[in-house]
Amino acid sequence: MATDAAAAAMAASFLGDDLEPATARIRIREVLAAGAARAGDRVVVGGWVRTGREQGKGSFAFLELSDGSCAATLQVIVDAAVHPLARLTATGTSVLVEGEIKEPPEGTKQNVELKVSRVLEVGEVDAAAYPLPKGKVKLTLEKLRDVVHLRSRTNTIGAVARIRHQLACATHRFFDENGFLYVHTPIITTSDCEGAGEMFQVTTLFSQAEKTDKELKENPAPSCSEIEAAKVLVKEKGDAVAQLKAAKASKQDISAAVDVLNRAKETVSRLEERSKLKPGIPRRDDGSIAFENDFFKRQAFLTVSGQLQVETYACALSSVYTFGPTFRAENSHTSRHLAEFWMVEPEIAFANLQDDMNCAEKYVQYLCKWLLNRCQEDMEFMVKNYDKSAIERLELVSSTPFVRISYTKAVELLKNVTEKKFDNKVEWGIDLASEHERYLTEDIFKKPVIVYNYPKGIKAFYMRLNDDGKTVAAMDVLVPKVGELIGGSQREERLDVLKQRILDAGLPLEPYEWYLDLRRFGSVKHSGFGLGFERMILFATGMENIRDVIPFPRYPGRADL
Repeated sequence: MATDAAAAAMAASFLGDDLEPATARIRIREVLAAGAARAGDRVVVGGWVRTGREQGKGSFAFLELSDGSCAATLQVIVDAAVHPLARLTATGTSVLVEGEIKEPPEGTKQNVELKVSRVLEVGEVDAAAYPLPKGKVKLTLEKLRDVVHLRSRTNTIGAVARIRHQLACATHRFFDENGFLYVHTPIITTSDCEGAGEMFQVTTLFSQAEKTDKELKENPAPSCSEIEAAKVLVKEKGDAVAQLKAAKASKQDISAAVDVLNRAKETVSRLEERSKLKPGIPRRDDGSIAFENDFFKRQAFLTVSGQLQVETYACALSSVYTFGPTFRAENSHTSRHLAEFWMVEPEIAFANLQDDMNCAEKYVQYLCKWLLNRCQEDMEFMVKNYDKSAIERLELVSSTPFVRISYTKAVELLKNVTEKKFDNKVEWGIDLASEHERYLTEDIFKKPVIVYNYPKGIKAFYMRLNDDGKTVAAMDVLVPKVGELIGGSQREERLDVLKQRILDAGLPLEPYEWYLDLRRFGSVKHSGFGLGFERMILFATGMENIRDVIPFPRYPGRADL
């Protein structure tokens, strides 16, 4: 018992009496959702002032407060006796306040407001320097990209962030409910999944070269004469040791001479090693870059897809998925391209192309239903400000079976179109352009479309070659507004065919030996797809530019923060 009491006393001494008490803050979403039912409750809320104005000849102020938990703001009333009003009203000011929830006077748009009794914390703003405008004045989305570190305080980017969050939650929920395991695939890779070569390289050779150049400048490499002189000294010290031994000198004298000799040899080794240092990037005799001197002893890249790696887990754990950032060094400035973007990539063992299409359709419909159920307020904001058909589009896709047609049939339908002239000519063998994809889903079928069995020449090496030898078991899910939302395929499980496909793509076999092992040892029919997460957000919200649906967009010339 005494031991227990001592332990309890010791525990009590570590309760953090010297710490500031925890903040019992309630989110604005909860206050607004409860409405008048919480009138009279005392609460603590925190947020950023969207608009503030003094009233009653400076006797009190109205603050419209947002904490990002919902699209709506909470009206906060602060008397001048509680806190200097001029420090609270500037747009962007952060406040933590305590007060009483009250029902506002009849005829006002708010269902509740907060009467402040204490201002606990204030983060003031220099109104003249603050880059976001106050009130109903708006910056364009393009201008907001110049203040990417502050744009999440705006209504639009806040709504997109909440929609993005819910889509991520829905993704994990869908795959968990369907028996998939979440696998974290590497961001750094040594293989090119797409075979396009548009990859960011990961290397330390430049920093190594800068370090070497600086070192050589401060301490130049030894000359041949310096190395020869050091070797002569080694010979002299070696002769001295031999003479001592011949003269049967004392063990102590011989040992000391040997130490001197060893230090002379070490000096030669250091000089010879330093003589190998060359300025610039290390190169082989043929002029190519010596990547064996790099951090990973070989070329390495930022991944364009986690698919190849996640296949290794599918070939052991059956149903898996990865969800993470991918990178493409494509010098594209379109509204549909980013250098860094997120992909959702499931992989299913013992599954053919039909299974793959079924999974993709179920997943997209699940996402749409999730948003309709969880993001009504934010989706209504998008409808009001960006795309009047956004909610209708979600309802259509969530409830309508997807049309499935072959690539050959799709080309035939597009070639027969007479009421529209496409910018890109339609012929068998082309990679369908966005205008073709959108015409199929928005005009011909007016619903989502899955196109399958594409020409092998426009698809990646890992897609299963069909019996006709001309097409592969690939599929793309096309939806209104964005065109291609998902790309997938049945993977090539035949070792000999896959080898040839890699070679036909102009790729070396060596980096893919591990991938070929999956076919050597217990090969299995398997399929998968990739959903561009930002494209899904574009589809859902009706936003026009992909740079506005990712928190920190990276594209040619821009990598802020």
